[in-house]
Amino acid sequence: MAIARLQGGPLDGQVIPIDDETQDRLILPYSETQVVYRRDGAPENTGEHDGPTQATFRFLEAQDDIDPERDEADRDDRGL
Repeated sequence: MAIARLQGGPLDGQVIPIDDETQDRLILPYSETQVVYRRDGAPENTGEHDGPTQATFRFLEAQDDIDPERDEADRDDRGL
């Protein structure tokens, strides 16, 4: 198993497990849409005894417009 470190976009800073360390794109659900992250650079920690393989993925695009302020307002309206 490998780890994807997400940079930029709505999932910035998230770390998620990935099964295929060779994949170049991640398409992930976000709210009612999907976001796409693209690999940025070579994987790290690819040795046998240096921990899980890690790869950085940078935000590429979202299927729909993402408005973080609207998401915050929705949470406030629901008392979250």
